[in-house]
Amino acid sequence: MRQHVNPLSKNFFAINPIPPLNQVFENPKLPLHLDIGCASGDFLFELSLKNKNWNYIGIEIREKLVLNANLKMKSRENKNLYFSFGNANNIFDHDKNKALIESIKSISFNFPDPWFKKKHNKRRVIQPKLINFLSNSMQKRSLIFIKTDVKELFDYMELTISESIKFNKLAYEDFRFNESFNPFKIKTNREKYVLLNQLKIFESIYMKI
Repeated sequence: MRQHVNPLSKNFFAINPIPPLNQVFENPKLPLHLDIGCASGDFLFELSLKNKNWNYIGIEIREKLVLNANLKMKSRENKNLYFSFGNANNIFDHDKNKALIESIKSISFNFPDPWFKKKHNKRRVIQPKLINFLSNSMQKRSLIFIKTDVKELFDYMELTISESIKFNKLAYEDFRFNESFNPFKIKTNREKYVLLNQLKIFESIYMKI
């Protein structure tokens, strides 16, 4: 079940900037990956423990999930993981996060809320404004990963990203995942559910040029 939270609510306008990387990570010089809509953080917990060569930040709009993830952090040895609460669009648009954005090597959008009703499409996390911002802020050769089990949402995300001339779609089957943020191809809880129910997964990778 998807828990709906209206990202356009005024509750998400005020944000706490993500601290400087040297205050968050043991080794701030490692490549940085952002997982947008990280939910309970299980995916990032497993990923950050198995791959010590990257730093990870999970952003989630449901505050309770972030609070629970941070509680788990206190009893684990994840020195390369951080969770932040808020609307990703507002976090990216915050001046104090400029240095953070410029440090990003890759971003993933795993099974985001589809917001099926047409009048609610504006609530989807991937919007033209966000892609335009990322196209002007992310460093060259940085990557965007999208994945969903909803074909209509996938088509929408692909169209929105491809409208930017600064992102090129990569051949998924030829991509070398051993060099990415997820070299072991660890799956999210949603992906495990989709595969268990033999549903189709749609995914693409885009590179900033």
